[in-house]
Amino acid sequence: MACITFDETLACPVSPHRMFHALFLDAHNLMPKIMPQAIKNVEFISGDGGPGSVQQVNFADGGPVKYVKNRLDSKDKDNFECKYTVIACDAFGDKVDYIVNEVKFEAAPGGGSICKTKSTYHPKAGVVLNEEEIKAGKEKSQGVYKFVENYLVENPHVYA
Repeated sequence: MACITFDETLACPVSPHRMFHALFLDAHNLMPKIMPQAIKNVEFISGDGGPGSVQQVNFADGGPVKYVKNRLDSKDKDNFECKYTVIACDAFGDKVDYIVNEVKFEAAPGGGSICKTKSTYHPKAGVVLNEEEIKAGKEKSQGVYKFVENYLVENPHVYA
């Protein structure tokens, strides 16, 4: 049961505070508002948004993925760090057991931010994960990140 881990570093023209706020403090309100063609809603299954809370993202009808459930493991608003585990997703099928994601935003020299991510994919027993399939899924996640980034660039007053 070998895990696959991806480390990525992304440059962003938006401050760490604004990106963290959009993606981890207010995503349940922001995402369906700015991406209704992709995200139907985000609802809390349990908890109040603190560690241990479970949130379900329901995607728009007709897409390849219907839902994803995330459990918040830790969130540090002062240091713009978040760790969460994708505990369920209809796209996992019989391959992926869960995914642990660690995200940190740091101030970039000259403005904006640097986003550092680490994603560890844990397969179900006896399964060997296909790295290329995982990369394709990660690219879709980056699309959401870029969409939020562009929205914040176009709306500098949001989370200022």
